[in-house]
Amino acid sequence: MISPNTIQQILSRIDIVEIVGSFVKLKKRGANYLGLCPFHNEKSPSFTVSQSKEIYKCFGCGASGNSISFLMEHEKYSYVEALRWLAQKYGVEIEETEVSAEVKQHQLMAESLHIINGFAREYFSKTLLESEEGQNVGVSYFEERGFTQDTIRKFQLGYCLNEKDAFVKAALAKGYNLEYLQKTGLVTIRNEQPVDNYRGRVIFPIHNQSGKIIGFGARILVKSDRAPKYINSPESEIYVKSKVLYGTYFARHAIDKLNECLLVEGYTDVISLHQAGIENVVASSGTSLTQDQLRLIKKYTNNLTILYDGDNAGVKAALRGLDLAIEEGLNVKLVLIPDKEDPDSYVQKLGAPAFREFIEENKQDFVLFKLQLSMKEAGNDSVRKSQLVNDIAETISKIDKVEDFTKQQDYIRQCSQFLKIDEQGLINLVNKFIRERLQKRENLAAKNAPPQVDDLSEEAIAAMEAMEAGNSEIDSFFNKDEKQERELVKILLRFGDMPFSEEEQNTVADYIFHLPYDFESLADSETVKKILREYKTLYDEGNTPDKKWFLYHQDQDLCKQVSMILEDKEAELSVNWKERFEIDTVFGDNAYLKDTISTTNYLILRKIKKLIQENQQEMEKADTSESQITCMEIHQHLKQLEKELTQGLGTVIFR
Repeated sequence: MISPNTIQQILSRIDIVEIVGSFVKLKKRGANYLGLCPFHNEKSPSFTVSQSKEIYKCFGCGASGNSISFLMEHEKYSYVEALRWLAQKYGVEIEETEVSAEVKQHQLMAESLHIINGFAREYFSKTLLESEEGQNVGVSYFEERGFTQDTIRKFQLGYCLNEKDAFVKAALAKGYNLEYLQKTGLVTIRNEQPVDNYRGRVIFPIHNQSGKIIGFGARILVKSDRAPKYINSPESEIYVKSKVLYGTYFARHAIDKLNECLLVEGYTDVISLHQAGIENVVASSGTSLTQDQLRLIKKYTNNLTILYDGDNAGVKAALRGLDLAIEEGLNVKLVLIPDKEDPDSYVQKLGAPAFREFIEENKQDFVLFKLQLSMKEAGNDSVRKSQLVNDIAETISKIDKVEDFTKQQDYIRQCSQFLKIDEQGLINLVNKFIRERLQKRENLAAKNAPPQVDDLSEEAIAAMEAMEAGNSEIDSFFNKDEKQERELVKILLRFGDMPFSEEEQNTVADYIFHLPYDFESLADSETVKKILREYKTLYDEGNTPDKKWFLYHQDQDLCKQVSMILEDKEAELSVNWKERFEIDTVFGDNAYLKDTISTTNYLILRKIKKLIQENQQEMEKADTSESQITCMEIHQHLKQLEKELTQGLGTVIFR
């Protein structure tokens, strides 16, 4: 994990105009900056960036956020990836918090593999473009495939010399570890000697979402019965094939803007379509779709169109990922490329405009396509037809999100008509699969559930009944109003590091956390509890976080809540209060000391009033003179505290 100190350093350097300006052309317009929104297509700029407020807002599509949320949305980074990007940009050395030896070893290994892959990518690109063999063999192959020099450079394509150990010698000369070189798959050991694994092959680097090289695909250029056509990097700390889609780094913005992802099988399909200007395309590299790959697509869009060869193998490969895609809530369409063609050859044959038109005209609904294909295969076999009905019902049952209810019902109607079966019967069958799946989930949840408490105390039952009936006897003003809780958070975020007492040289945070009360436990709001808990943890570690820490928090919901808290308007007292009650009405930053005392006293007082109510209930139940006396003593003590705190509040009048 990145240490709090590093995060503070990163946040202190953030300039939202500089960050957003790295991706969007901005022009100064008054106090703000204006540009074309990167999240939707527009001709007139409606995307505004405020340097003073550190936020962006598009008045066209409604997108808004801060510097980190911009990177997370635009680049599809995780929170940690966004921080690392910022750290690199601003030259902040990342300090990690104490982690286990195993995690640290994993991080070091991943970093080493990234460095080696980066070196290999540069080496193979240089070999392709600058060596005689690279030009004669590698470049000739790519040009034969129709790739331009710009495309070759864009995808960082390369070539490995057809020599025994040219690459491994260059890598070892640079000081790279032989064990790590083997782990990347770039080098293998033959006859106890290290040799190049990709010799005589053209190289397709595989990028992660941030552009780092995580692996390679290497294609042989001569026919061989002994050698595989492609060699791909082995799985490692940085490369897990089931979680990767080739071309995502280059396609992510186009997918986001067009709200559709085109999925093909191979590297050259992706590259050819990109070169033709169809950039919202990625490849599964010939494997069945996995849940992780589908979730990667869903980060960008809910609309998936699969382009596969029209042969039986291509169709079956497409169908294998159907149910998983349906479960993930994706809207799946299928386009079958004419037989003996693939997306690469077909786009070059038709040209980009005609190819786009072909896609639009030939999109088929995936569920209905599966139904038609299965019906054709079943023929007149009643057993296979019966199995087909079950398969379709199970597929439809996986459309289980509330917002997709209409889609599910539409499929049931269309499929029952096509199969010529009773619609209600198909509904019952779909519901049967839904119930079975829910039962499995419940059984699994029951296995992992904590022990249940069956015997509740009378007091607990009474409290629950009172809560359900809304008959709590505690003053609702103290029970429900979160304003003062939020005010405490605002004070900490704005003034936590401000001096509270010059004599003792302590801060506002020192004062709040050294009071004999746990304000987290006093709060009702879960948001306030969460902020106070994290603030206190950082404070105990010697850090005093400012508002930026929470405004740029990895929890995006918390960011929004903090923004709302900080934007709360200052309370306004009637102009008559000063004259009638002799109350000093000082507000804003100048009143933070008074506000700190008033707010903390208020929250403590609210707790005392609750204790008084609880004690009175105990007094009514007391059945001995000793317990009655104890309750009376507690009552007197609490009332004295209440009186002292009420006087300290000054601005609060209790009846």
